[in-house]
Amino acid sequence: MEGKSIVHIGEKSWKCENCEEGFSIPSELEAHRCTHTVERPFSCSKCGKKFTQSSNLLIHQRVHTHERPFKCQDCGKCFKSSGNLISHQQVHTDERPFQCPDCRKCFKSSQELIRHERVHTDEKPFRCSHCGTGFRHSSHLTVHQRVHTGERPKSTCSEIGKGFTQSSSLLTHQRVHTGERLFTCSKCGNCFTNSSHLLRHQRLHDGERPFTCPECGKGFIQTSDLLIHQRVHTGERPFTCSDCGKGFTRSTDLLIHQRIHTGEKPFTCSECGKGFTRSSDLGTHQRVHTRERPFMCTTCGKGFTQSSNLLTHQRVHTGERPFNCSTCGKGFTTLSHLLRHHRVHKKLQDTGTMEKPWKCEDCGKGFNYASQLENHRRTHTGERPFICSVCEKGFTQSSNLLTHQRIHSGARPFTCPVCGKGFTGSSDLLKHQRIHTEEKPFRCASCGKRFRSSSERTVHQRFHTGERPFTCSECGKGFTQSSDLRTHQRVHSGERPFSCSECGKGFTGPSDLQKHQRVHTGERPFTCAECGKGFIQSSDLQTHQRVHTGERPFTCSKCGKRFTQSSNLQTHQRVHK
Repeated sequence: MEGKSIVHIGEKSWKCENCEEGFSIPSELEAHRCTHTVERPFSCSKCGKKFTQSSNLLIHQRVHTHERPFKCQDCGKCFKSSGNLISHQQVHTDERPFQCPDCRKCFKSSQELIRHERVHTDEKPFRCSHCGTGFRHSSHLTVHQRVHTGERPKSTCSEIGKGFTQSSSLLTHQRVHTGERLFTCSKCGNCFTNSSHLLRHQRLHDGERPFTCPECGKGFIQTSDLLIHQRVHTGERPFTCSDCGKGFTRSTDLLIHQRIHTGEKPFTCSECGKGFTRSSDLGTHQRVHTRERPFMCTTCGKGFTQSSNLLTHQRVHTGERPFNCSTCGKGFTTLSHLLRHHRVHKKLQDTGTMEKPWKCEDCGKGFNYASQLENHRRTHTGERPFICSVCEKGFTQSSNLLTHQRIHSGARPFTCPVCGKGFTGSSDLLKHQRIHTEEKPFRCASCGKRFRSSSERTVHQRFHTGERPFTCSECGKGFTQSSDLRTHQRVHSGERPFSCSECGKGFTGPSDLQKHQRVHTGERPFTCAECGKGFIQSSDLQTHQRVHTGERPFTCSKCGKRFTQSSNLQTHQRVHK
């Protein structure tokens, strides 16, 4: 009865003198000791593999017979032993009752916790009898000993010929080729080929990074990532390409790199046939066909195909720009944007000019990249392939359509921290914030006038050059901006899409509607500093101020009489006719 009570209360009083692992009964301890002595009295008649216990041999023989009698009721996966089934079922419940006192990481079984604690203590109780190398797990020792015995892996992938030391590892690997992903994240729906990958992924959602670098404090989801990261500080690159001599911190990176030389792309998309060097790249690519965007921004609802893209996007909301230019101090959200910006300084240094190499043949505007020019060309061709499903308005870029749709939904996810005003796009917020800071970083080279955005400066410079690149096909009138042309074309079409809710009067542009609504509200936001008189629009205030200054900029060419407004001059000129 005493032995039974020990089992029921979970006490493990029989301790291994080599590794301190506890057992409920002496026979379990005796079987465990064989892992340290390497005594394996039970041999498989098929392959000669040896085992410490007859029960392990029985389970192993199912590798040859392919028998998997223990089936999971949740996902249908089958297992060779009941113990493996019980361990697997914890994937579905996600119960982890055993917690590490050092890093607070939780585990499904006490054995997993004991093995994990060796990461903190650096204990390696399993020693190779040939070379003395220590290992934290007996399974790692078994794999290592094959280096000395020359034993080849029994399991080989039929697709790419890769060998595995265990049949279970081969089974997991084959899911890369079949696309089977049995383990699903309950937070984002992302699927994985094995439970350990799911566990690591879940730490992205809860923010857990239990393994910390002592040099820089950066946290990692798993110990192997920390080990690889530390090579950044040490400069160690132990894996070298025999073709070009390039070094890598990880063997997997070397393997992927070597495919550049061989041209091998073993992962092929079943939809379009495109090949990839990595399975992860294939997984990301397939979302192009499925339109799946599993990583959603909680602030604005925008979806992304990769978690890294979401992380970069979130900096738009937080304002974080961790990559700074050492030359001018400008900050960027990504390293690639900083590197691209560096080329501006290099070009200025090499040529003495900031000329943009990609020129529009219609208006002469320059761009740094061909993709920017391609988007710009649509302003001249009128091509707008991205259509709003609500109002059928077309856009040259999908990002502009996304911003526009927020007009219909009312969403303004980008909020000014100073005044609380909301905006549909991050660029609009950035320009608005310059009102508070009074920053006008873009200067006109002709007159010195400064602007809050480069686009405002570009439009302004056309007043100096007389350039009007946007021409009406009906009457030939030219405009400095494409938006002005669009508004003007409504004169010919008669379209007035912006209606006053008070009187029903229609207008060609939203600014005209806004000015008109002030007639109903009585609002006069532009006030004269001299006499306090209010005006509906800034141009009216500008004209009024000439009463106080005496300025009369419009002169009659016939008699020299001067006027405060061009309309008054036109009326006067009729006297001479």
